[in-house]
Amino acid sequence: MNLKWVPPLDPGFAPAALWNRHYVAAVKKSGRAVPLVIGLERENKLISRYETVVKADADAETLFYAERLVKFLLWAWGGWKVYVGGPAKIGEAIRKAYSPRGARKFDCEMMTTAYGKKFQVVVTTAAKVPAAKEAQISAGGHLKGNRIGFDLGASDYKVSAVKDGEAIFTEEMPWDPKAQPNPEYHYHHVASALHRAAAHLPRVDAIGGSSAGIIVDNEIRVASLLRAVPKKLYPVAAKIFKRLQKKWNVPFVVMNDGDVTALAGALSLGSLGSKGMLGLAMGSSEAAGFMDKRGRILGWLNELAFAPVDYSPRAVADEWAGDIGTGVNYFSQQAVNKLLPAAGIELPKEMGLPERLKEVQALMAQGDARAPKIYETIGIYLGYGLAHYADFYDFRQVLILGRVTTGKGGDIVIEKAQEVLKTEFPELAAKIELRVPDEKSRRVGQAVAAASLPAVKNNF
Repeated sequence: MNLKWVPPLDPGFAPAALWNRHYVAAVKKSGRAVPLVIGLERENKLISRYETVVKADADAETLFYAERLVKFLLWAWGGWKVYVGGPAKIGEAIRKAYSPRGARKFDCEMMTTAYGKKFQVVVTTAAKVPAAKEAQISAGGHLKGNRIGFDLGASDYKVSAVKDGEAIFTEEMPWDPKAQPNPEYHYHHVASALHRAAAHLPRVDAIGGSSAGIIVDNEIRVASLLRAVPKKLYPVAAKIFKRLQKKWNVPFVVMNDGDVTALAGALSLGSLGSKGMLGLAMGSSEAAGFMDKRGRILGWLNELAFAPVDYSPRAVADEWAGDIGTGVNYFSQQAVNKLLPAAGIELPKEMGLPERLKEVQALMAQGDARAPKIYETIGIYLGYGLAHYADFYDFRQVLILGRVTTGKGGDIVIEKAQEVLKTEFPELAAKIELRVPDEKSRRVGQAVAAASLPAVKNNF
């Protein structure tokens, strides 16, 4: 596999977008292609389907392709039941890997937790995979009134007071939720932030939130923010937003931070869902969200931090899931940290990720030749990554947010991604537009967009 763009600090990078395209093209050319249909069932019997072709004999290359495909689909679309319709050998391999004792034990446990049902793999034929049935949820874009929006990340949280669509107060505060076992730590940080924002409004009509993790009905089902909370206290932590809603007694809606990123992008266009929006936030982790061309959110997980984008066997493993080549190490502060040794930059071991990023940004501002290589590498990752995402999401606009994209380094990331698309995937470059908000919106835009989530019946 020949890359037109080799990341300067990661020459072994094997982009999933190219690998998959080469595999499918070779299968079709061989004359031995048979259909493979993957179906994923979520809540309320919602079904998403992905159709492709594979080699009939299901060799090692095919098994690898199918496993990586299932892994990506699980974290992009979500599901507690996976239908594998195709050669039985593929289905059995997936069933073995995605089991309580298999290589993908983590994924099984997370999907069980997210959907409240035991994870399972159904081995069947392509013709018997159920038909697609997608959710169609319109969300956000409510700008009238006095609102508060917040955005919870792994290293900081943001809050905005918004009056008739205009932010009149914004604040960004550091915190360390991943290391806190007491749910009251999380609750009181958010509660105090809401009160500080409320002080700038004559009244509070609605509150909207954006949070890392899987959010269902204003409850946190899975989130790295609550990683240190013990199981016996997790039900308390999961209901933090419902406690706040009861206290404030106003419309209160919290959604996954990635979906709010997509909403922010749509709002910046002035027309929800006008072209299909993929939102990517490169912060302490990678957050993603998707809004279709009709302004709908489909109920997908969009947890692309866990979705593979690099097929190199030497790729770095995600510290939480244990799998290699996943988005978190390519589109976040963790990507910057991963690339420091190759760039020849040494920092104290005890230094946190946000501080490490600040050091790189400082080096960039000082003209240090090592720093641009980090951003060039991430930009090349992004170009190939967007091509891979385009195989699963129908979008024409991409909104890029997050601390990694701030400053001159962020400009390099966007430029390199565009160059990769133009030369490696010209058909995509012709129809995909990368959008970057202004410097302030990059950092607090999600909190402002989150404020527009709740609908309010009052006439203002």
